Amino acid sequence: QVQLVESGGDLVQPGGSLRLSCAASGITFNNYKIEWYRQAPMKEREFVASVDRFDNTHYAISSKGRFTISRDNAENTAYLQMNGLKPEDTAMYSCHAQYYLGTSTYWGQGTQVTVSS
Repeated sequence: QVQLVESGGDLVQPGGSLRLSCAASGITFNNYKIEWYRQAPMKEREFVASVDRFDNTHYAISSKGRFTISRDNAENTAYLQMNGLKPEDTAMYSCHAQYYLGTSTYWGQGTQVTVSS
């Protein structure tokens, strides 16, 4: 059974930092591209960042320079380090795993990030 479990979401003040984790099981982790998405209330889900199996990273414009995505294949876990958080970063953050051949994709349940004073 494939599972993606996100953790690390919290309530944080503007300017603060959080580190989100996405722990995978049931897949050969290093064969998957890992992506982070977020969805705020009343808004569509949006791409945040991705890291492929070669550690190539890609960021949304809103994330670049503040967020860092990484992966630890030995731990089957991906991370999203978020610094300089803003109220507009408030959303449910979910990770997505996509097999490098594009035939299988999986989603986690999400972890809530709230940025507020």
